[in-house]
Amino acid sequence: MTWSEMQPLLEQACTETLIMVGWSTLIAVALGLPIGLLLVLTDRGGLLQNTVVNKVIGQIVNIGRSMPFIILMVALMSFTRWVTGTTIGSEAAIVPLAIGGIPFFARLVETAVREVDDGLVEAVQSMGGSNWTIVRKVLVPEALPSLIASTTTTVIALIGYSAMAGTVGGGGLGDLAVRYGYQRFETGLMWITVAVLAVAISVIQFAGDYAARSLHRRGGRSGPGPGLRLLRGRQPRAADVGKVA
Repeated sequence: MTWSEMQPLLEQACTETLIMVGWSTLIAVALGLPIGLLLVLTDRGGLLQNTVVNKVIGQIVNIGRSMPFIILMVALMSFTRWVTGTTIGSEAAIVPLAIGGIPFFARLVETAVREVDDGLVEAVQSMGGSNWTIVRKVLVPEALPSLIASTTTTVIALIGYSAMAGTVGGGGLGDLAVRYGYQRFETGLMWITVAVLAVAISVIQFAGDYAARSLHRRGGRSGPGPGLRLLRGRQPRAADVGKVA
């Protein structure tokens, strides 16, 4: 197979992979972030301590993470058909990719948020900050570098999942490698596909690491946290000034 024959196939496969990974990442981050925060907030000693809710959410997340992706795709075929009207193609693959990515990202969020200094939370609480203020002004901003790194890890994992989706007609680079590299013995095209995946993952990892390091340098955990900035920005009340005088 010549390069002129390979090029349109690679372009289509890359586009399908980009669509699958892009949409599934957005869904996984949008739903995984609040789930991960709930795992921290409802845990023992958390702002919304609730053992029952924490155990239920934790068990659901554990089940989602423990299921191999190829089995998850098969198990979700009826649901995928109900959502998209089909079980093949890149659009259909988004459903299991997103569902598989949500618990994966949620656990990474939980780990990132647990690393936030408790002193910042206590400082905002002492100022009368609500739970929502603590989440919005302290937990998420302070954990942002780790959240960026977690998103990078999730994207890379979803690229691997999308390659597996290609083995059952999900489209993308995995499907191209199986149909042409394995079934038609086009070894050259298969190795080009592997190279494209390797380059894509390297670029994504570099970009994610760079963004996380930049956030650390600009603030993050290495600089004054949001809670401390709130404290510094607080204007003394007249009554407080009178007491000091």
